[in-house]
Amino acid sequence: MHPGVKLLSRCEIGKRVVINSGVVIGSEGYGFEQIKGSHVKIPHLGQVIIEDDVEIGANTCIDRARFEETRIGEGTKIDNLVQIGHNVRIGKGCLIVAQVGIAGSVQFEDNVVVGGQAGFAGHLKIGKGAKIAGQAGITKDVSPGAFLKGNPAMPFQLAQRISILQKRLPDLFNRFEATLDKD
Repeated sequence: MHPGVKLLSRCEIGKRVVINSGVVIGSEGYGFEQIKGSHVKIPHLGQVIIEDDVEIGANTCIDRARFEETRIGEGTKIDNLVQIGHNVRIGKGCLIVAQVGIAGSVQFEDNVVVGGQAGFAGHLKIGKGAKIAGQAGITKDVSPGAFLKGNPAMPFQLAQRISILQKRLPDLFNRFEATLDKD
């Protein structure tokens, strides 16, 4: 382990795991209940399990589960500055690039690839082999093998086409206004 790593209670770390500087594993997940007009912290009594051959980038945080487990699957590689919420389950062989945020109770099946700065709403299932482009906003379950881009996320090819068409909008508006001026 590198300097500044914090392993808190109820964490199991597999073999050949690389944990870079500033990583925090096992902090309480984010959970509050409204009681008499106040936000009261819900205890997170579960654990974090990091399987064999995982790499965790600098300043990544992996929250402890509420009751059961937060799990990072064998061979998964996580870049710097990633937030993994409580009860998240990451499958085997996943790649997660910098500044990704994964809300609580999300499940990644095996071999999911996520580009930088993508965000995941809570309680979603991301299918095996799915690819999520950088800065995508994922608010619904993702089918196995899907390739998504954009916010809200949509199939990659459609998002690319929309991006190209958006660049043509100023010219289209100018042409439309010119036809109005002729009338």
